[in-house]
Amino acid sequence: MSPSPAAWHDTDADGAVEQLYAAHWRELVRLSVLLVRDVGTAEEVVQDAFVAMHRKWGTLRDPERALGYLRRTVVNGSRSRLRHLKVVRTHAERQTAPDAVRGADEALLQTERRAAVLDALEALPRRQREVIALRYYVDLSEAEIADALGISRGAVKSHASRGSATLRELLASHLEAPHD
Repeated sequence: MSPSPAAWHDTDADGAVEQLYAAHWRELVRLSVLLVRDVGTAEEVVQDAFVAMHRKWGTLRDPERALGYLRRTVVNGSRSRLRHLKVVRTHAERQTAPDAVRGADEALLQTERRAAVLDALEALPRRQREVIALRYYVDLSEAEIADALGISRGAVKSHASRGSATLRELLASHLEAPHD
């Protein structure tokens, strides 16, 4: 079991980041996958976040907020990757058939229902998607989400409510369909 965040004050960067990595790697990758829809890309985003955390460890004013810093870094890194991919897709020539290239997360997205949920999440405005992902997939509290995204708790509630309502509408046909 890793020491509490309070013990990180006395831990060097290597030890502290190693403890954070062991405790939160999977959670952060899941968060990024929900945003970028690719396991390989998500793992790169999370790895970059840990590298940045290690580099800045000595300058952190409050090491107890390191996990919040990591979450925010993962969300921002995921946004950057999505912007980059959009530019690449816009300017790249299509040389292969659409079904010829599959992402590393294909196994994760095998079921039709999961794909529908991810499509519906993608259709949400960026901030609503981030709040929903942090709330329901990473299971953060409103306060933790507000900290991770740098917004107020009221904004978190508003985005969660609007996002949930939109998801219900987008997924209505899947929710009503008989289960085979």
